[in-house]
Amino acid sequence: MFSHTIIIIIITVIVSLLAWQNKNLFDRLIFYPPAIKQGQWDRFLTHGFIHADSMHLLFNMFTLYFFGKAIESLYSNFLGGYGFVAMYLLAIIVAIIPSYLKNQNNPRYLSLGASGGVSAVLFAYILIAPWSTLYLFAVLPIPAIIFAIAYVGYSIYADKKGNSNINHLAHLWGGAFGVIATIALEPSIIPHFINALLHPSF
Repeated sequence: MFSHTIIIIIITVIVSLLAWQNKNLFDRLIFYPPAIKQGQWDRFLTHGFIHADSMHLLFNMFTLYFFGKAIESLYSNFLGGYGFVAMYLLAIIVAIIPSYLKNQNNPRYLSLGASGGVSAVLFAYILIAPWSTLYLFAVLPIPAIIFAIAYVGYSIYADKKGNSNINHLAHLWGGAFGVIATIALEPSIIPHFINALLHPSF
């Protein structure tokens, strides 16, 4: 039986592939504020299942695969075992809300990708194992907590700078949602995180 992480990955890959082959479908799913103002609220979620290109898709699904299953076990006792799915989908929605508020009157604004949900999963994982090794660009080893600090700092800088096709604001809010949701559902993660942070094991 497939894990929820694998099912999400399969659905995301299929929808992305279909959208690449069908421009009408792609345009209908992408996050586009004017369409949302016309009542297409589903775009708050559907944009998280399409991607700009194969590298965008591969990076997000690669990250989700390696950290999703670890988080699934943490959420397995919530919502009849569907807590992880709910967290992931809510993260996609919550992560894009600030972008909508900032760009709701911008007819040229578009956004897509699962990064909000993936960031939530990644940062929830960092609460569990802050000193575990992540591999930046799948090559460079870096402690998870150091990556988190650098990630947040860079995302804030890049968002303020602008001039990028990457929605750094969604990355930030997705990560924040992952942390807040995990603490809300499992408060004991706080002393666990502090203890793990103060007693690193390499």
